[in-house]
Amino acid sequence: MAVPKRKISRTRRDKRRSNVWKLEAPAFSKCTQCGELKMPHRVCPNCGFYKGREVIKKEA
Repeated sequence: MAVPKRKISRTRRDKRRSNVWKLEAPAFSKCTQCGELKMPHRVCPNCGFYKGREVIKKEA
């Protein structure tokens, strides 16, 4: 049977149990033109606007 050779310290055990390693959901922001959720600092895929300017022409 496998048995550990040394006791695992509290610090090492607690580091493993901490939430540091868990992934986070990506942040979203609302588009100022259409109100759809989009990734921050990127052109809105729905309307094509970025910082109040039309960057990509979208046909409605």
